[in-house]
Amino acid sequence: MSDYTVLITARSFAGSNPRPLALLEKAGCAVIRPRDEDERRRLLPGVDGVIAGLESYDAGMLERAEKLKVISRYGVGCDAIDLEAARARGVKVAYTPGANSESVADLAVALMLAAARHVPYMDALIKKSVLDRPPGLEMWRKTLGVIGTGRIGKGVMKRASGFEMRLLCYDSFQDQEAVSKLGGEYACLDTLYAQSDFITVHVPLTAETRGMISRAQFKEMKKTAVVVNTARGGVIDEDALCEALKTGEIFAAGLDATVLEPPFGSPLCALPNCILLPHAGAATLESAHAMGMMAAENLLAVLETGTCPHLV
Repeated sequence: MSDYTVLITARSFAGSNPRPLALLEKAGCAVIRPRDEDERRRLLPGVDGVIAGLESYDAGMLERAEKLKVISRYGVGCDAIDLEAARARGVKVAYTPGANSESVADLAVALMLAAARHVPYMDALIKKSVLDRPPGLEMWRKTLGVIGTGRIGKGVMKRASGFEMRLLCYDSFQDQEAVSKLGGEYACLDTLYAQSDFITVHVPLTAETRGMISRAQFKEMKKTAVVVNTARGGVIDEDALCEALKTGEIFAAGLDATVLEPPFGSPLCALPNCILLPHAGAATLESAHAMGMMAAENLLAVLETGTCPHLV
């Protein structure tokens, strides 16, 4: 008989490497994967732990989880989990800091380049036997605004150094020493918006950050600005972004995080100067394995000892 029952809803967990799954099974866990949302709701009352993807765990869902001791996020964002309700029920919430930082930083830079040079647009035209070479923008020695200077923000800054970019940074919790070593400087948001040629977003979705980039902020930006979001949908007001892209208030945008994921049917889909991705920042073989191992280790540590090093 298994010691614990674990529900895995993170779709790519152990998909490229079986070691995270083997770790759970060796520890005596019975692993189940729901086929759909209805099955998840039905199975939740009988599980001891969850390795969670991006699905919601609100107060109502947590009330159903009578045995649940831990939600181990396969990733870093926890905005889909009602942390107060979890705390009230004694459910620990863990995450995987650093496991996907390099992958997301890579993608942020890829989106900057692709948006600035119209890469997806020209690729789509070539495949339709249509020729167009719209003028793009260079990243070389431009100014990069980094909103959020945690692991991923710093990773983007390291990569931007290869382009000899000036680095303007904003964070409510400043890391002056690390940012200075990377050649960056902190500035107020108004200065960052006005002076940056590229803006990359790396903040969590909170009451303070929801809609922090909206109509007023787009009006402050350069008409040649490229805005990239690999953090969370909702940080950028998508209606305001759509208007700014249509009217030429900014040059282009690249979004790996949107309010609706995937953003099927969004008005942004119709804009050639907006790249949309399905929240794929962590979708690399290396990141998936690192997140899988850490998520499994976090879950087992809580089940066996009541705590782990990476509790939210």
